[in-house]
Amino acid sequence: MNLILMGLPGAGKGTQAEKIIEKYQIPHISTGDMFRSAIKEGTDLGKKAKSFMDKGELVPDEVTVGIVRERLGKDDCKNGYLLDGFPRTLKQAEALEDLLAELNAPIDYVVHIDVPKEKLLDRLTGRRVCPTCGATYHVIFNPPKVAETCDHDGATLNQREDDQPETVANRIEVNLEQTQPLLDFYHEKGNLVTINGDQDINDVFEDVDKKLQTLR
Repeated sequence: MNLILMGLPGAGKGTQAEKIIEKYQIPHISTGDMFRSAIKEGTDLGKKAKSFMDKGELVPDEVTVGIVRERLGKDDCKNGYLLDGFPRTLKQAEALEDLLAELNAPIDYVVHIDVPKEKLLDRLTGRRVCPTCGATYHVIFNPPKVAETCDHDGATLNQREDDQPETVANRIEVNLEQTQPLLDFYHEKGNLVTINGDQDINDVFEDVDKKLQTLR
């Protein structure tokens, strides 16, 4: 089964990716993993990507798409794959369609984990970190025994700068603007599967699994 996984920050994509690849025995292919692998293997495209990354520049689409082509052409993708973090733009989505047509490995479904923006804010702004030992908590989902205090060393917990409400809200909006055209694109193609991510982790996966089993 060939899948793309989509969702805004805090939607729980990472957790669902783990469950999907375990159930369907397909490789989880993230943009970062692809770049690291291509660079480590020293492929021509990997070297090109590294030259941009070393300068702090965005890797051009043609290089990124080329690296995706290399990765999806490997043996472990013969029975399917789960793409995560790509495509990010309509241009990339269109290039991916052409690439997959060449490989005869078209996308079956785009799984979109959908969570209301206000719930994402709660999830992302609730993180607290111990400045001493680095332990991570969440005020709702994994609270310390004593409010704002580390269980291990009693230090006062901190909220990271990028977890501040204003920063998180902006991050969500930027991602939403980027993601919506892609959701519209795949909806028009008829392979978008939207899952309610505002429920227990296991219930989310149960819905994902049911939907994929029904559509197979």
